[in-house]
Order: sequence, then structure tokens, then C-alpha cells
Amino acid sequence: MKILVTGAKGFVGKNLVAQLCNIKSGKAKNYPLPKDITIYEYDVDTNPELLEVYAKDVDFVCHLAGVNRPKNESEFMTGNFGFTETLLSALSKNGNKAPVLITSSIQAALDNPYGQSKKAGEDLIFEYGRTNGVKTLVYRLPNVFGKWCRPNYNSAVATFCNNIANDLEITVNDPSVTMNLVYIDDVVDEFISAISGSETRDGDFCRIPTVHTITLGEIVNLIYKFKNQPETLVVPEIPLGSFEKKLYSTYLSYLPEEKVKFPLKMNVDARGSFTELIRSEKVGQVSVNISKPGITKGQHWHNTKWEFFIVVSGHGLIEQRKIGTDKVLRFEVSGEKIEAVHMLPGYTHNIINLSDSEDLVTVMWANEAFDPNKPDTYFEEV
Repeated sequence: MKILVTGAKGFVGKNLVAQLCNIKSGKAKNYPLPKDITIYEYDVDTNPELLEVYAKDVDFVCHLAGVNRPKNESEFMTGNFGFTETLLSALSKNGNKAPVLITSSIQAALDNPYGQSKKAGEDLIFEYGRTNGVKTLVYRLPNVFGKWCRPNYNSAVATFCNNIANDLEITVNDPSVTMNLVYIDDVVDEFISAISGSETRDGDFCRIPTVHTITLGEIVNLIYKFKNQPETLVVPEIPLGSFEKKLYSTYLSYLPEEKVKFPLKMNVDARGSFTELIRSEKVGQVSVNISKPGITKGQHWHNTKWEFFIVVSGHGLIEQRKIGTDKVLRFEVSGEKIEAVHMLPGYTHNIINLSDSEDLVTVMWANEAFDPNKPDTYFEEV
């Protein structure tokens, strides 16, 4: 299958081409497209003669090229209507009835130069489809956000993510303004479904199934939470498929090199060290504990808090005893066979490094983040 992508170096085009390449190479296996695909990439710097070559045998056209911020308003019509006309003429000239997918904009419903050019492109596509008996797929996209989107151009989300990540000022004139947003991965997934013949339709138009509605103020507040994570270690809630999850991934893609790595506070003493790695808003915290040879740590119990101890390196012994009893539970653990051990509520517990020469490294997860005002931690030897 031969797929032409115009605007291949743009935000949406770059993401679509990357995923099509993953399908072609067999890395992405959860898509209905076959691996034997050929991807024709066309952009503003491509030799125009190649358009004729591609138009002869392409099986599907993803027409993503367009003009958003021209120097002159007349370029809207040239870029959003003129090139569409050139593309369709090339297909028609070669008698190619390949389906054509085009990205339009919700602004096509507005009376401004950009919207007028998008509407003209839509009308041209619809007429081409009717006249030539060709399947056409017109997507009026709302604001699209995600990795590789150009900041300070035509995406508020890209600008906010980039500027906040790089400690630059942002301007929010009205935090209550509501935005309808679609995430780039959702757009790409829908386009790939469309290429395979399973587009999502709404009358004459096609649409992205998942649209997120949120205010500018809420977006900015979330991004600042993400920015503060290296200091607070708190990751906000990011449920599967949520806007928060998608925005966090987007924000990270704009981090400058010097912020990709950040320090963690190691609490070090003669016994080893204890370092908190991450906190969540609702499901506790993760830490790493390093015990020197022969060292015993712990010797405390909790009323409600419970933990997993997971030894990832070294050789140790975990002991637990129910408060008020004499019976001791003993679990020998090793990085050679990684296992998780529950630290039971109401049981005092410890962890002992059995090695004479190697550190014992233990990943610890607690069901709640440590609160110094209510630690729920009581010393008692096992």
C-alpha cells in the first residue's frame, strides 16, 4: 500500500509519518495496516515534479499541508486552497481514485481569511469526490497538542509547555476561556484507522473520537504542577487516557537538556542511605534504601500504612513480628530472584543485609506518602 503524506514535516505530518514507519518496520503491531506500505513524504521543500510521480500510483492521500501564519493574508488561499487544487489535479490527470483525507479546521465555519481558505479547500475536496466518485475524508480539527508542535506559533498548549519548561513568561488574558483539544496520538490513530477504511464519521465530515474540554487556567495550573515535580516529587493524577496524562507527556517533550536530569535528596548516614524517588497524590510513594554490609534497618511498625519491600541487589533477610506475639516471619531475599514482600500493618519489621561485602539495595513502595505530622511509625525491635 502506497500512502502520500503532504505536509510531512509539519506537526501532524511528522507524527503520522513516524507511526507509519513504526508499522512498516513491525515495531507497532496493534494497527490494522499491513507492514508492506510505502510512504511518500511531500513538503514545501520537495521537488514539485515528485507530486506527479506520487499521484500516479498512490493508494491513499493524507493531505495535511497548509498555511497557518503567512506573512501576507493572500497566502492563506494560495496555501490552503491553491495547493489542494494542484494535488487534486495531479490525481485526476492520472485517473487515480485513491481516497483523499484532508485536515481542515473548526475555523472553516468562521468568516476570517484563514477560515475562508479552509472552507474553500473543503468545498473543493467535496466537489472532487462527487465528480470523480472518490472517497473523501474531511477532518475539521480543533486545537491539536502534543510532542513536536511548534511553540509561539499557533498552539497555546505548545507555547505554555515550552515557556514554562524553559522559565519564560507566559500571558493568559482570560483563564476562563474554554478550549476543545485533541491529542496528536489520538489524531494519528484515527488517521491510520481512516487509511484502513474505518474512519469516524459525523455526517459529511470525519472527526477525532476523543476531544478534551478544559480552560486555559486549568491547563496552566497543571503545567506548573508538572514543572514543580522535581522539587515536590509529586506526580499529579494521570489516569489512562486522561487529558492530564497527555499534557504531561507533551510538557516533558519541551524540557531543555539541563532539566532532563534532576537531583534527589539522599539521606545518608553510616548505615547507608534512604532516598525518596516519587510521590503520587493518591497511591503513596516509592523510595530506594541502601544498607551497608551487616546493617539492620527498620525496627518499627504501622497501624494502617503498608509497604512492599523489593530487594533488587544484594542478599538480605526481612523479619516481621505481629505486635504482642513472639512468632517471627522470616523471608530471605536476593537481587538474584526479585520478589516483593508485604510489610503487614500491625507487624514490626526490619531488613538485614546478610552480606559481608555488598550493599543491599531495596525498592520500597508505601501506600501513603510520609507525613511528618502523622507518621504512623512506631519503634519496636522485631
